[in-house]
Amino acid sequence: MSAPLLTTERLELWQPTMADEPQMFAIVSNPDTHRYLGGMANRADHFTRFQRGGGSWFLHGYGSFMVRLKGSQDLVANCGVFHSYRGLGEDFDDKPEAGWIVAADHVGKGIAREAMEAALTWFDRMHGPREVVCMIEPGNAPSFALAGRLGFAPTRLAKLPDGAEVELFSR
Repeated sequence: MSAPLLTTERLELWQPTMADEPQMFAIVSNPDTHRYLGGMANRADHFTRFQRGGGSWFLHGYGSFMVRLKGSQDLVANCGVFHSYRGLGEDFDDKPEAGWIVAADHVGKGIAREAMEAALTWFDRMHGPREVVCMIEPGNAPSFALAGRLGFAPTRLAKLPDGAEVELFSR
């Protein structure tokens, strides 16, 4: 299933291609961005996550979008709803999971909110409104605020397999 090109006032969102992987790796490698991504230590880990994202599109018909400013070729974010299984329990696993990663030099400009509103609207239209979960590492105040603006409510704290603690949300 191929995703559409979504557009907003400032952004273009599209289904990832392998050509996007190097730019996405540069974004997640920035220490200011990486500190909230837990468990991704190197290029091989990133490559596996990037491939897993493509698998969500292929197997479930939805996944995260690559995001750029209109008129630019440079990635500024990865935002959307993908399918995941993290071993965190029935209230979280095997459900659509929202996530957003914004390049450090674009944080605070409303890109994640604009992209996620478009992605969630598309997801609800294409797959029907249903429960979507997300997780956020403690200390990531901007993501906690965005989750609330997008309609997510905290459900519980959980520990990832690597021992990192995260807050789980649902909408």
